[in-house]
Amino acid sequence: MKAYFFRILNILVLPLLFFSCSSDLDFDQVKDLKLEPVIVANLAYFDIQANKVIDNGTTNVIYDVRDFDIFKDKFFNNRLKRADFDVEIENTIQRAFSVNMLLMNANNDVLETISFTVPAYAGSPNVIKYPTEVFENQRLDLLKQTVKIGFSIVIAPGPSLNQNSTGSLKLRSGATAYLVIE
Repeated sequence: MKAYFFRILNILVLPLLFFSCSSDLDFDQVKDLKLEPVIVANLAYFDIQANKVIDNGTTNVIYDVRDFDIFKDKFFNNRLKRADFDVEIENTIQRAFSVNMLLMNANNDVLETISFTVPAYAGSPNVIKYPTEVFENQRLDLLKQTVKIGFSIVIAPGPSLNQNSTGSLKLRSGATAYLVIE
């Protein structure tokens, strides 16, 4: 009797499985898909100790260049619509500085120079957050040609620095990239 009951139940329930609620799927909606991811990354960092910069109190220049090959990636390069650079500099050396960020192309030509004036340390916290550098439109096209980032640090005249000098000059920077994927 049990087998007879399950057989009838199967005959009645099984056809119900083929009836369901559904709607037509519109796969053309994928054509309207637009993703706008935002990527935040470190851009550059350095920490220069005062006792490593030995001078007699006159103007001095420190220079360094690093590869910056982020724009070699075609996917990233073609979809980048905006980039923001944020820079923060902390100075605990009793000398003023001028920090220049040099955006350079493959021929070592300087495409753009972004300058930051750093006052001398006077005993109180000396952390400066500079206004955001925004790269859009033509300025973004220029940025996309960048393959190297250089830093030129000009030390203003002041007290001489030697092995016993204290303090440091720290630069921290980040980049925010805005992409559009359609």
